Amino acid sequence: MEETKLSDDLSPIKRTKRHFRPAHYLLKIQSYSLLCDTGVEKYDSGVFEASGHKWMLSIYPKGDKKMDGSGHISIYLAIADTEKYTLGWEIYVSFKLFLFDQIQDKFLTIEDVDGVIRRFHDIKTEWGFHKFLSLKSFEDLSQGYLVNDCCVFGAELFVHERNAKREFLYMIKEPLNRIMTWKIENFSSLDKVTYYSRIFQVGDVKWKLLVYPKGIYNGEMKVLSLFLNCCNCCDCVLPEHKFYAEFKIRIRDQINNENHVEKTEKHWFTTVSNEWGFSHFLPLKDLQDASKGLLMNDALIVEGEIVVMSNVK
Repeated sequence: MEETKLSDDLSPIKRTKRHFRPAHYLLKIQSYSLLCDTGVEKYDSGVFEASGHKWMLSIYPKGDKKMDGSGHISIYLAIADTEKYTLGWEIYVSFKLFLFDQIQDKFLTIEDVDGVIRRFHDIKTEWGFHKFLSLKSFEDLSQGYLVNDCCVFGAELFVHERNAKREFLYMIKEPLNRIMTWKIENFSSLDKVTYYSRIFQVGDVKWKLLVYPKGIYNGEMKVLSLFLNCCNCCDCVLPEHKFYAEFKIRIRDQINNENHVEKTEKHWFTTVSNEWGFSHFLPLKDLQDASKGLLMNDALIVEGEIVVMSNVK
């Protein structure tokens, strides 16, 4: 059975039936008519604990008249023991309320449709259904809700904790201080396989330039190799952290200042792939060609430029 009506804030609700009992609380009321005869407007159940918080059910046997619930049973889930919470507290909850059909051995299940999550806070400490079930249906013995003057209500709920990790990825085009300039002196005297520049900070990310003076294959290919290194990747604890960069690496023309040798690449830098660039950036013979102006007074000027980069907070 499924029926859609409205909850106490005019949101649609869904009614179904199921065999398995509520997960968190059952309230059995014996001699229900005598409870009504007392003239009680509302009955608050005992306190029960679920999802780390304390709760109770508030039942209006003749309906919550303030919410236009006359002619119905009104039932609400209320949070209890709120004095322990700090100022400004709020708890997000999805819940279902139940009434046992004793003839079919099923529970009438009432909930907000579409997984609506309710916010309990210091001003709004209860949510529920002011037209939970019409008194006509409830008192109809063939429906099985009231048998031998006995009925059973129930509740189950899930608290949506607000401790999820949040990630903010933003892409930056042409960030400030995006050009990294590294002058390498005494190039012909470099005898190590690799050399790193100083650290350059672009935005929140730190970078280094990396050169292999005789190429990444140590002279076998007679080329110059140039790479960009992400220093932040080395500081990451988790391997899934990554930084994107579209970047350029160039060797400046020191004669005409216009015929620079430049290449562009894109890469997601990670802890396992924190360097990226060009193993065959430039043949050494071209570098050493004095007419090209790339190597002057045994010095070359290498630049890295971040065109687009990502950052994550």
